[in-house]
Amino acid sequence: MTADIAGTTALITGASAGLGSEFARQFAAQGCNLVLVARNRTRLEETASGLERRYGITAEVLPADLTDDAGVAAVVERLSDPQRPVGILVNNAGIGLLHNFEDNHISAEKKHLKLHCETAMELTHAALKCMLERGGGRIINVASIAAFLPRGTYSAAKAWLVSFSRWANLTYRRRGVKVTAVCPGFTHTEFHDRMGMDKSIAPSWAWLNAERVVREGLADNERGRAVSIPSKRYKAVAAVARVAPARLVAGPARKPK
Repeated sequence: MTADIAGTTALITGASAGLGSEFARQFAAQGCNLVLVARNRTRLEETASGLERRYGITAEVLPADLTDDAGVAAVVERLSDPQRPVGILVNNAGIGLLHNFEDNHISAEKKHLKLHCETAMELTHAALKCMLERGGGRIINVASIAAFLPRGTYSAAKAWLVSFSRWANLTYRRRGVKVTAVCPGFTHTEFHDRMGMDKSIAPSWAWLNAERVVREGLADNERGRAVSIPSKRYKAVAAVARVAPARLVAGPARKPK
């Protein structure tokens, strides 16, 4: 049975496109009000107004760069507001680095690490304190199947996020807060286009659609599962990765378009 979350407020980062906008759509379809966070105000406002018209919910926009301390602080402040409680947090904002570690500027690597780990930790901390005071809540951290594979600092950051989510779910589920790391494989969104990656490196069977990833992720979070791996094909990838030699599961190298 699906939990009745109508009227709950969900805050979603990276909400203007891709998985973030799909999380927003599916929550709105269940009657949730929204706080949409991303850098681009115009796209946020377009997303918000479309969801309000379609589903009759309210959607607040909060433009913020989550690689910047001031942007993170603005979202922490919103999550900490007791007069406007947030019952669901989705840490979805993410970036990818196209080139090898040695070819990336260290400032880009630090920005990448901050967004995927430090920012997710800060927002979870802010949301969790309020959720525990109210006796319940839901937190979804968008990780990646890459967390189980040796694929550079992106894999390392997502592995941290999976481990963090496992611990948080074990610790706080008994107090009413469910925490889930959603680990999709290749998914048709703007993510790979923004990083300039040639998407032909992955065969057609490897690609998932955002609707499925979000639907399965939400269902696993509702069930209280710490890790959600959408689709049987990627569950199999994760299982093989646990026992196969690293060189066999590293996957194809990224390359520009």
